[in-house]
Amino acid sequence: MKVHLAGYNVDTAVLKEMQDMVGKRDDLTPEVLSASYARISRDPRPIEEIRRDARREVEKSRRSNSTIIFKMGHHSVAEHAVFNLDIVGVSRYCMEELEKFRLCSYTEKSQRYITLDKDYVIPQELQDSALAPEFVYMVERQNRAYQEFYADLKRQVFKKHADLAADPKNHNLLEGWAKEDARYVTALATQSQVGMTVNARNLELLLRRFASSGLAEAQALGRLIYETVAKVAPSIVLFHEANDRDRLTYPGLRDLADRLIKQQPFQVSGTVKIMDHSRNGDLMVAAALLHTSSGLDLAACLKMVKKMSLAKRKEIFKTALAHLQFYDSLPREFEYAGLLFEITLSAACFGQLKRHRMSSLTVQDYDPRLGLTIPAAIVAIGRRADFIRIARQSEDIYRKIYKEAPMAAPYVLTNAHRRRVLMCLNARELYHISRLREDKHAQWDIQNVARRMREQAQAVMPLVMGLACGKDRYNQMYKKIYGRLPKVVAAELPGARKISV
Repeated sequence: MKVHLAGYNVDTAVLKEMQDMVGKRDDLTPEVLSASYARISRDPRPIEEIRRDARREVEKSRRSNSTIIFKMGHHSVAEHAVFNLDIVGVSRYCMEELEKFRLCSYTEKSQRYITLDKDYVIPQELQDSALAPEFVYMVERQNRAYQEFYADLKRQVFKKHADLAADPKNHNLLEGWAKEDARYVTALATQSQVGMTVNARNLELLLRRFASSGLAEAQALGRLIYETVAKVAPSIVLFHEANDRDRLTYPGLRDLADRLIKQQPFQVSGTVKIMDHSRNGDLMVAAALLHTSSGLDLAACLKMVKKMSLAKRKEIFKTALAHLQFYDSLPREFEYAGLLFEITLSAACFGQLKRHRMSSLTVQDYDPRLGLTIPAAIVAIGRRADFIRIARQSEDIYRKIYKEAPMAAPYVLTNAHRRRVLMCLNARELYHISRLREDKHAQWDIQNVARRMREQAQAVMPLVMGLACGKDRYNQMYKKIYGRLPKVVAAELPGARKISV
């Protein structure tokens, strides 16, 4: 047995320095990896030799990529070419479009931890419009309010938590609590930045979607990404132009929806509502656990589980989860229980929910008719009326912009404004959301959403969701079920602490 490190991410500044020292090299491209790995299935030589040939003949490798990926249809080969992209100066609104792609990795500038400045994007749709001055005025008014609210909230937080404030080491934490509530008044036009890792196959999909987008900022970002990547890997990102599937499908559906539901009154539903779920989630997961662990077919396992007493079914789940620590994922059989939620949530909260990409998530546009999510701390400092006044002014300008440039209108809305989403996920992923987002250190808005999702899931599949909770409550919940604390060995890491013995 042998393992060889074929490649790894290297900062492009380092690559440039190396080329400055030794001269330009044509083989500094991920194309040689995708080309060499594509040949593995039909070339009996050791992989190291195949890669060596690919490096020596870069143009031949590029032709090979084009043939294998695009003519023969083996698109998975493009997944071996990976890019790290710094994306800077993009609006929070456009960032939501960027982060729709589930098989990419993102680390975004956090509005909870970083003090926001006055940077914002003026949508291209408005740059030559008479409405541009009103848009600029409103966003700058929101930014001034952010600074005012942050100052008031900071004073309140430090006063309320005087014991923590006594130690300067806690000041960043306390300031973060103030920032996370002040940001609710800022616009979706606020600039952000993200580090993104993406393979060529998913990048090509992203570029097609952006080229087909009706949002000018998304189109511009897509062009810039393509120009950047094509310089180093021209052979593996070919189908990047707009197509009818991405350009016309949803506009066509919007037109049809307008005709079909014209007479229907607008309704505001609850914040979190379970819309559908596996009707026999507890039975199906119990049967799946038996199926994996026996030689029986699923029909026989289901028949057995249906005849069991509740105590016997509980024993299956207790055995399956007995060795689970708060950081462990659940057995994969828990994925056979599905749930569908409709959630009405703030832009601030959506920015966190959308990170859970092992799900199906579709969204409606932001809509002022859905109301506002106003932080309780804003009310506590006596600024609720000011907050609402700014939000209503933002909505007035939103409606003006919508008449002229509907794609640009959401830029002026705030983090407090809401949208409706559908989220379909399995029980295993909901456990992950509950542990992370119900934890006491999580932000309050997403805590509320995660708690409601978990409570409603427990109502329809109590055995499957029996151990779901925030990770800070995991030991307590485990003890309630098993009568003892879980066995945990403290990690040999700096600062690690034993949670239980």
